[in-house]
Amino acid sequence: MLDMPHIKSRQLSLKVSSSRKKHHPGWIRILMLLPSLLIVSCAMGPDYLRPHIETADQFRMSQTEGQSIANLPWWALLHDEELQRLISQALSENKDLKQAVASVEEFQARLGITQMDFLPKMEIGANAPAFGTLGGFPNPGFPTPFSYFGQTTLNWELDIWGRIRRANEAVRADLLARKENQRAIILTLISTVAQSYFDLLQFDMQLDIARRALTSWEKSVAISRAQLQGGLTSRLDLDQFEAERANAAARVAGFERQIVQKENELSVLIGRNPLPVTRGHLLTEQLIPPEIPAGLPSELLQRRPDILQAEQILAATTARIGVSKAARFPRFSITGLLGVASPALSNLLLSGSEFGAGGIGLAGPLLNAQSLGFEQRAVEAQMKQALAQYEQTILLAFKEVEDALIAIRTANDQRKAQQEQVKALRSALHVADLRYEGGITSYVDVLLAKRNLFDAELSLTATHRFHLISIVQLYKALGGGWVP
Repeated sequence: MLDMPHIKSRQLSLKVSSSRKKHHPGWIRILMLLPSLLIVSCAMGPDYLRPHIETADQFRMSQTEGQSIANLPWWALLHDEELQRLISQALSENKDLKQAVASVEEFQARLGITQMDFLPKMEIGANAPAFGTLGGFPNPGFPTPFSYFGQTTLNWELDIWGRIRRANEAVRADLLARKENQRAIILTLISTVAQSYFDLLQFDMQLDIARRALTSWEKSVAISRAQLQGGLTSRLDLDQFEAERANAAARVAGFERQIVQKENELSVLIGRNPLPVTRGHLLTEQLIPPEIPAGLPSELLQRRPDILQAEQILAATTARIGVSKAARFPRFSITGLLGVASPALSNLLLSGSEFGAGGIGLAGPLLNAQSLGFEQRAVEAQMKQALAQYEQTILLAFKEVEDALIAIRTANDQRKAQQEQVKALRSALHVADLRYEGGITSYVDVLLAKRNLFDAELSLTATHRFHLISIVQLYKALGGGWVP
């Protein structure tokens, strides 16, 4: 069964036969025609223009004016020396980032390949006979009247419709998209390492709180057991203390597990096998900026790497519309052939053995014109998808900034309120202990005070960590580390 070719081509050529004359009028006419063809040529398809996006004068939740926090380098935002060391190691050894760097290198090479389409393509070939017999019959390579020859062929497509130009625009945009993806991975890596480090510091503090609580409940159990033996309390009180002690022990085990798992997570982020992670400052000693300006919303469109990546994808699909349109028109090319041929190898380089031909080729779609029309419609639909994705990326970016801003504001208020709560509960526990020792009240009041203080201290630690992470999330949401 014969395959029907997708493209039928018609070749029109002005051949220039070889001769011993010094001038080739056919070649001269071709070269004179070339500038005219290039002057009148145009690139098919739309030129890319950045879509107009409406932005507000300031962020909804922003209350501080000034230069955006995103203008700071990450080491000026995160002051913990151990955290800085972890981030530096991650930027050097993280495997996802290495993959992104290699992807950029790949598309740099692809751009170079596409740029070579502007240049003529030349191939060289040679042939010599193969002597002997095959099955008692002469070998098909047996010498013919011109058994020895060498030739050079040239094919140079004239980019009349801008197919090559649009293809280069598309690949260049693909390369820029990969570079922005690399930036996005760097920014995500910095924020992820910082968040994981703050998680680890939170688990450290919560483990310390749980261990202190466990020690306190063990003392309470011992006191209650002695009182039960002396008939001063009931079995119910002892059971309650035993339950609280078991709850604290379970919390200790849970935090120990979370610490090791978080260390393993950080080890993978920095590109090493799981090992313990060295800590710097405590969670409560981490510096929180007094003011956190977000800058102007319009800067977000020029700063965030995922927005710029989506824009470059849109630019690439826009350029490919031109490629698909140009594919529906004939392709013009300059073709040439130069060579030497001789029945004897010794005469191959003698004068008179050379031959040559040249002309302008024309190739165009015939039976697949309708298929190319559908291809163009498919690319136009891809451009619409890329536009919608670009707009959606911007909406999500503004949402993330606003979420981070409100998180910072409320986390600060929440942390201050919980600090007052912990202070009050510590005072309440002290009073309950004094009343119990004076025989004024039962140990149930002490039990409740201890339980409330334990839970409040854990919540305060979580809020402190949330406040720090909200700052990191705002830095990431603003595309921190790069000035537009």
